[in-house]
Amino acid sequence: MDAVVKRLIKEVKKAGDQDAFAELVDLYKDKVYQIAYRMTGNSYEAQDMAQEAFLRAYANLESYDENRKFSTWLFRITTNLCIDRLRKKKPDYSLDAEVKGTEGLTGYSQVAASEKLPEDQVVTLELQEWVQTEISFLPPKYRSAVVLRYIEDLSIGEISDILDLPENTVKTHIHRGREALRKRLGNA
Repeated sequence: MDAVVKRLIKEVKKAGDQDAFAELVDLYKDKVYQIAYRMTGNSYEAQDMAQEAFLRAYANLESYDENRKFSTWLFRITTNLCIDRLRKKKPDYSLDAEVKGTEGLTGYSQVAASEKLPEDQVVTLELQEWVQTEISFLPPKYRSAVVLRYIEDLSIGEISDILDLPENTVKTHIHRGREALRKRLGNA
């Protein structure tokens, strides 16, 4: 995969090959969207953030260091965009609010179905919704570390590269985010 990615990046850098960049987008679109969704908690904002991340990556591809992983660089752009959006965002709506045109569905209930029994699915969805709600109350620096570690399952080193923080700081943010989440979940 790394060889394919490096080849595509060279094609984009050398000739501005938009088809090659489209292939890069196709390779990473799901993961970028997932990170954006977990950070923002809103599918529309996540789509906007993912699109903006790819636009920024294309515009700044010349500054990409080919000695590093492209995915880390792209995820860092995505995470930074989401953090910026969260800082600027005014809470003009609630993700707990019911989605218009549905009965009882909230922004958090947009989770893919599994093969479990309906009762188990409801319990799982409620638990996921509850945890995602509580994650959304964490400060952005803790939220990004927790999302990247536990939801995206990235290593401390990768998170360190994405957030441009020392590994010990990442570990501290994860620990403090986990403790804050534990307190929030324990008080509910």
